[in-house]
Amino acid sequence: MIIKVCGMTRPEDVAFCDELGIDLLGFIFHGPSPRNVTPAWAAAQKPRRALKVGVFVRQDVGEIQSIALEAGLDLLQLHGGHTVDQCRALGPERIIRAMWPQRYETTGQLLAKMRMFSPVCRAILLDSGTSGGGHGSSLDPAGLRRLQCPHTWYLAGGLGPHNLETMKTTGAGGFDLNSGVESAPGIKDHDKIRRAVTILRGNP
Repeated sequence: MIIKVCGMTRPEDVAFCDELGIDLLGFIFHGPSPRNVTPAWAAAQKPRRALKVGVFVRQDVGEIQSIALEAGLDLLQLHGGHTVDQCRALGPERIIRAMWPQRYETTGQLLAKMRMFSPVCRAILLDSGTSGGGHGSSLDPAGLRRLQCPHTWYLAGGLGPHNLETMKTTGAGGFDLNSGVESAPGIKDHDKIRRAVTILRGNP
């Protein structure tokens, strides 16, 4: 099971998550976000184990590639409606492509979109709402359990110790934690993160 903590803004949070065994650390490159960071700051964060994930919204392929190189990113998470061709150009083995189930009228429509992007993605991220992220709301676990997508998918949206016992039954291959493990935007609550890991993995 993959655990990602997104919205890194403080070195002490990067160090804590890395030491705890978090798999992926998210660095947001989107100016309007309260968790936005610069490529130079992200480059200075050097976790020993965790992979660094850049979160992008409206940037094109060239800008994403430039930031990824400067920041020393391992993976690229795309929230801006990027196309199959753009994912392929950036490298399918590096791409986590965000999708919003609430945009689709039926599960079948969502599955068709997931299957279309499966060949050009490392994983698909299902988020709540209809765009963006970090807003704290959650998806319906019953609907997620009905998904029959063979490709790896992660779950995001208001996840934390208060709901992970339920959400871990959805079949997600990974969990993306952000606002649900914060005391304020960009300020991670280490106790909440530790409790979340215990729920998901059964170890402190």
